[in-house]
Amino acid sequence: MSLTLLHRLAITIFICQIITNCILFKYTSICQKTVDRVEIAGYTSALLSAVFFGSVPIIAKPIISNVNILLLSSIAYLASALMFTPIAKTRGTITRNDYAILATISICGAAVAPYMYFQGLSQSSAADTSLLSNVETMFTILLALIFFKDRLGKIGAISVTLVLTGVVIITTNLQFSSSLLHLNAGHFLILGSMGLWAVDNNLSRIISTRMDTGRLVQIKSLVGGLILLSTVFFFQIPLAIKFEQIPYIITLSVVGFGGSLYFFLQSLKRVGTIKTTMLFSMASVFGLVFSSVFLHEQISLYQTVAITIMLVGIYMISKKEEEKKQISKF
Repeated sequence: MSLTLLHRLAITIFICQIITNCILFKYTSICQKTVDRVEIAGYTSALLSAVFFGSVPIIAKPIISNVNILLLSSIAYLASALMFTPIAKTRGTITRNDYAILATISICGAAVAPYMYFQGLSQSSAADTSLLSNVETMFTILLALIFFKDRLGKIGAISVTLVLTGVVIITTNLQFSSSLLHLNAGHFLILGSMGLWAVDNNLSRIISTRMDTGRLVQIKSLVGGLILLSTVFFFQIPLAIKFEQIPYIITLSVVGFGGSLYFFLQSLKRVGTIKTTMLFSMASVFGLVFSSVFLHEQISLYQTVAITIMLVGIYMISKKEEEKKQISKF
């Protein structure tokens, strides 16, 4: 993928942002004119986070085979921390418990989980990894229901089921590997990383309401990046980066890591864990579209149906929330 193609990707992401905003504006105009602006911002942030994260495979593909994964992740996180330093603000009161939460999500979400994931990936097939990665959404929602007292209801449960079904179909195209029936150490490492990211998602919801989002992204990226870089030095991984790979790494840092995390946290503190996670699952849809446009990969009939299923699920839970608001007014 040339730099020209990278520019095309940037333009496409920008167009996706415009389309996302237009869809949300149209929805709020037609369905409910009284929708809270904070909630609109939350939905928009979640979808923008999904757009950014969905572009990661496309940005990383040209360099993934030539740069060690741990080295690439550490540089991307550190660059993300550097990018958010000018806009990070120290407002808000942070308690001792908040520092404990911040340390937990920084170490688990930005260091241990990525390391476990990449180690598991090296011992598992790509197909198995794609399927097992969907467990993060399920773990996140279950933790939100059990420990954080979120509520779904019947419509919410159906919506979550539809979204999860759509994600599984998109990532597998209904082609399941027989190796998945024989769990190995790699599979458990991937499942473990999904569990840690689920904990990260729920704890981030708490801390994101108490401190500036830019500051949170900066600290989380810095801690995670330093731990990953220490791992690189510990295993004596060569620091082999070519000049022509730098634009991709910068784009990956700004868009795929920093930008995606920033908007994800913005959504968490506005619409909660479950709705943010459901909307963020659209990253698989955007990734599918980007792969079709830039890598000329075909979108199957099953995957097209899956996109429709996911959109129906997201619409159902959004519509349910609006009905609740209308009832509460009376």
